[in-house]
Amino acid sequence: MAEVLKSPPEGRVTLRNVGWETYERLVEEDPDRSAPRFFYDRGELEIVSPSFEHEQIADIIASLITELAVELDVDVASARSTTFKREDLLRGFEPDASFYFPEKIPQVRGKRRISLDAGDPPPDLVVEVDITSPSASKLPIYARLGVAEVWRHDGERLVILGLRRQDAEEERYAEIPESALLAPIRVPAESLTRFVEEGLASERPAWTRRVREWARELPRIS
Repeated sequence: MAEVLKSPPEGRVTLRNVGWETYERLVEEDPDRSAPRFFYDRGELEIVSPSFEHEQIADIIASLITELAVELDVDVASARSTTFKREDLLRGFEPDASFYFPEKIPQVRGKRRISLDAGDPPPDLVVEVDITSPSASKLPIYARLGVAEVWRHDGERLVILGLRRQDAEEERYAEIPESALLAPIRVPAESLTRFVEEGLASERPAWTRRVREWARELPRIS
């Protein structure tokens, strides 16, 4: 029987002892929904109903990634909040936003549905906004499924987390100063935080122009 653990203000509840079949049934009941979002880790199910602030920050970060990619001439494919799950690992997640970069794009472009169980790759980058509760509990899910970077925002600051091998069997995230996915351009996390703050307070056309101008002036990694 599922055990309810907590329900913070944003609309977050965690259940334990949830079978994979139950998780899949919840996901498949409405595959086109934007909320709530489900995160599953070997019997533990977290259900998140994002707040307006949460969604605004996520949208700004997703727009920031898209604008940077366009100005830097980097091909990206947005997977938004697609359900990513693998039955053999008993893990699944629905991010605030997600992106594929050039190496993986040919494997997913033109598809109507992504299935990790069928061999489709996980996204390269996941956006995670956690205002009321730290997302550390989700990081092992992303790591086990092979997400290279997590852009994580706690309502005040954006950090870039890169997947790093700790030993022969385990990979974990470590904070990195710049995105490796956008190399050889230096895209520092500190500047990203500033642009998220500006995006929340500015008119979108003016903000977009500033982002594009900044992107054109970014230094390259020598």
